[in-house]
This record gives sequence, C-alpha cells and structure tokens, in this order.
Amino acid sequence: MAAVVLVHGLYHRPDHFAVVAERLRTAETEVVVPELHRGSLPADTAAVQAAVDALPEPPVVLGHSYGGSVITGLRGAGHLVYLAAFVPDVGESAAGLGGASPQLQDAISPGADGSTSLHPGRAAATLYGDCPEPLATWAVDLLRAQAPGCGRGVPERHSWKRTPSTYVVCAQDRAVDPDLQRKMASRCTDVREWQTGHSPFVGQPDLVVELLRELIATTSRGRDERAATTR
Repeated sequence: MAAVVLVHGLYHRPDHFAVVAERLRTAETEVVVPELHRGSLPADTAAVQAAVDALPEPPVVLGHSYGGSVITGLRGAGHLVYLAAFVPDVGESAAGLGGASPQLQDAISPGADGSTSLHPGRAAATLYGDCPEPLATWAVDLLRAQAPGCGRGVPERHSWKRTPSTYVVCAQDRAVDPDLQRKMASRCTDVREWQTGHSPFVGQPDLVVELLRELIATTSRGRDERAATTR
C-alpha cells in the first residue's frame, strides 16, 4: 500500500489535514499525520522519523510551513513535498531564512510561560484568508499554543539534497512571503505554483490530494523500475 506522511506547521494540529487524509485513505493510501509540538525541532523531527521508519516502503512526505524544517531532517522518504514551507540548508533555520511575514508576526501573542499563540481574527485573515468564513473559523479553533524556539531550530540533515522533492509556492500567501518561497523552491527538484493562500489543505484540499496522488504514482513507478533492473 502506498503511504503518505503529512507534517503540519507551527500552531497547527493533525486535524487540519483531516479532509486530505480522508480522501487519500478512500483511495487505499496509508496516511500518517504525526503530532508535533514536542518542544524543539529535533524532537519534532524524531517523531516524524519514527512514523517514516514504521512504514514498509519509503513514503511521500509533505511538510507545511515550519514542517519543511522537520522533513528536511528526515531519512528514508521516497519524495519530499514542501508546501509553502522552509527549505533550510546547512546552518540555516526557518527564522533565519525569513520566517513569518509581518502580518503573521502581528498575529502572534506571547504567553507568560514563553509560549506564543495566534490572535483568532488575525490568524483567520493571515492563514485562511482565501477560505469561506465557516471553514476559516473551524481551522482557527483548532490552532494551539506553540513552544518557543522551534522556528530557530537548525536541521541536522538536509534530505532535499539526496531525495526527489517538489516545492509548492502559494502565490497568495500572507504568512510566508511568496517571493521567499520562490527562492527556497530553487533548491527542490520540481516547482509548482498555486493561486492559494497559506493553507490549501483547508481551503482547496483537492489540489493537495491530486498532487500527492501524482507523486505516489511517480514514486511507485520509479521503485518498480529500480527493482526490475536488479533482478
């Protein structure tokens, strides 16, 4: 069975990928959506690595936003998808690459314990501005507080240098500058550009599902061809 691992960004939860995951599962794709919020980039990466290691075949792994830093540190993925995500090189972090846009920074509220959360109204406009209001409200209600420092984490590995990768630029993004996305996309094998906001898995899940199905087919075909040459 083909497999996909979906990696959410800061403040998000696995449930934000619920529609994408359900539609992939109806096509007999195994879908794993690890919970991050482990307190640091290395801890988040370890949680996703455990999910990848538990699968029988190298999966297609999608990272959204900060999730790009997480998937950069993985071993054993069959294909990497960076969705409006950070693609750090050696010594780089998401924050160092440019981090949150001024609009997203304006939505961040500090907590007394050092954590941060997002102002609901500002988060809706920034993360889900291209979604219908009820859908944006649902997505905002799922957001949770974020431990400090994750965005400044530096990956120990840089898997995009060895693994086929696709970058999806979200051209109407208000959270991560689309021009910054285009610069980071140059590090990837393939680039797509969608006229969406920061979170197409909420507003236009069919786009995400169609891309993942395409990459699953491509990855499976390549694996079969390599197996045939070794017989």
